[in-house]
Amino acid sequence: MITHTEGESNTSEARRAWAARHPDPATRGLLARDAGAFLHQSLSSPCVSTIARAEGIWIEDTAGRRYMDFHGNSVHHIGYGHPRVVAAIKDQLDALSFSPRRFTNEVSVELAETLGALAPGDLSKVLFTTGGSDANEVALRIARAATGRFKTVSFWDAFHGAGFGAASVGGEATFRSHIAGPLLPGAEHVAPFNCYRCAYGHAGPEACGLACAKMVEFVLEREGDVAAVIAEPMRAVPVVPPPGFWKAVRTACDRAGALLIMDEIPTGLGKTGRMFAFEHDGVVPDIVTLGKALGGGILPIAAVVARADLDVCGDFAIGHYTHEKNPVTARAALETLAVIRDEGLVARAAELGAHALARLREAVGDDPRVGDIRGRGLMFGVEIVADRESRAPAREAAERIYYRCLEAGLSFKISAGCVLTLSPPLTIAQADLDRALGIVADAIRAEAR
Repeated sequence: MITHTEGESNTSEARRAWAARHPDPATRGLLARDAGAFLHQSLSSPCVSTIARAEGIWIEDTAGRRYMDFHGNSVHHIGYGHPRVVAAIKDQLDALSFSPRRFTNEVSVELAETLGALAPGDLSKVLFTTGGSDANEVALRIARAATGRFKTVSFWDAFHGAGFGAASVGGEATFRSHIAGPLLPGAEHVAPFNCYRCAYGHAGPEACGLACAKMVEFVLEREGDVAAVIAEPMRAVPVVPPPGFWKAVRTACDRAGALLIMDEIPTGLGKTGRMFAFEHDGVVPDIVTLGKALGGGILPIAAVVARADLDVCGDFAIGHYTHEKNPVTARAALETLAVIRDEGLVARAAELGAHALARLREAVGDDPRVGDIRGRGLMFGVEIVADRESRAPAREAAERIYYRCLEAGLSFKISAGCVLTLSPPLTIAQADLDRALGIVADAIRAEAR
């Protein structure tokens, strides 16, 4: 039986109990219609509730219940319905609503130029897709063309999308098992960095000699013909890499002739307190993928940004997407980047994130149910365990805490089975952030009682 750890279970007893507490006909009726109309899949259908409005940090259901959204599928960096992005989209619809492939337009070129200028190093050549999964598959095709190789190295538990290629390099069982196979050949995996749950049994980064990075180096040397290492610079569950990890992997890639692809789809555009999460670790990848928040929490758009010398696919098809240069989605992305810049949201994420971690450690850091508190910027989490000595994941306890928080007006995601994963918009007021942290702390303390 697969343990689904990419989010909280939608078939558990706790979910059924939560659904039974929806007394209003409007919510129950829409949930029933949804369950009847959509194909069901783990984690998503049946749904947890309904949404009738989304604005700023808030979502509101059909019964008028309001929740601070600390999940948002990582699209809501600038909150929902930012007025500047809404206005820009409306203006673009009047000016130019679509651009068929083989033609170009001013706004799409401007977005590509803006991303190329924003990315560090020689990351300057761009291709747009409609989703992050596709962006990662484009990146893999570029790596194949540039190296003449097809193998990859990636990490167990990672998530890179639901397409066959993205699921092959991903390491999350929900997207790889049963009906997913057979997957792409040559997709090698190693254990992920996770200092709290080290796969190699080490007590911490000061004692391990970066065993997780050395395993990447070992596989690259042993295989000898790997096209790329693809990874999340900081795992969105969240897990922060140990100091020196990415520099060691970057060196190993250079030695082996493999490209380094950073999947910044959930972590990029300021979420971690830097524009790109890999900037925390002093490295520059060969290719970076962006998505989710790029569309301002309104429209779907993702991007691949590659080194200029990796523009080697002129004779191949690597991403002929119908909406590849859609001027409306491009305008939403341009305005989103402008909002992030003009409102100083990257620095704000760093400041509020440090504040949030300090508050959580003060409030629940000594709770025996809390195994770890970690994160960067406004992507942080609390790992719930049975006890600190065994560090056994306390999945049912994490679910109970989650539903207490929902009752109190806070929505988030459970990752890895037992991690309360909190990812608020970068626009959140500190008072609202403190209120949300108080809800989490109260729910954890209630579990201990």
